Amino acid sequence: MRRRRILLEGSRTTNVITVAAAMVLVASLFIAGFAGRLLASSAAATPECTTAKLDVWLNTNGNGAAGSSYYDLNLTNLSASTCTLYGYPGISAITQAGAQVGSAGARSSAHAVSVITLTSARSAKGLETSTAHNTATVVLQIADAENFPQKSCVPITAAGFRVYPPNQKESTVVPYPFVACAKTGPRVLHVEAVQRYVASQ
Repeated sequence: MRRRRILLEGSRTTNVITVAAAMVLVASLFIAGFAGRLLASSAAATPECTTAKLDVWLNTNGNGAAGSSYYDLNLTNLSASTCTLYGYPGISAITQAGAQVGSAGARSSAHAVSVITLTSARSAKGLETSTAHNTATVVLQIADAENFPQKSCVPITAAGFRVYPPNQKESTVVPYPFVACAKTGPRVLHVEAVQRYVASQ
């Protein structure tokens, strides 16, 4: 009888421990879920960077490799409020009159897509300068037009780029003459996802 009582008490202890462990697990999941919703809500509260808020500019100090040149295409928040960027910009070569030349740029998945939060450039003591806090960078690859057969490319000097910031329908123009393909098909331009700006040395 005493042995049976000991067994029953041991069983109750095990059940109590199991229930307690389950309650801890449920509480942990609840806290994690709440924290996730809080972060998502916070991110959603920060508006996207619209084209009108951004100064889009090219660092013309490029690097060449394997038949391509690589440049930093930068987006600086010049508005009075914080905003976010996420994803890839749209880009195409244009003539001096603003007409598109050849095919639009393609996307490169060299960098993972992430939310980049840009503070207001005006909040930094009123100075509208480019810093790691208010600027994002897109690595732009310009392939040498001579890489493509001349008949399918038809090289032409483009006057610059038409750029659509991520998820925006309004564009801006960035002047920079380079050799593009007049015909559609060859992809001379490639862009990576926006990432945190790092000033060139």
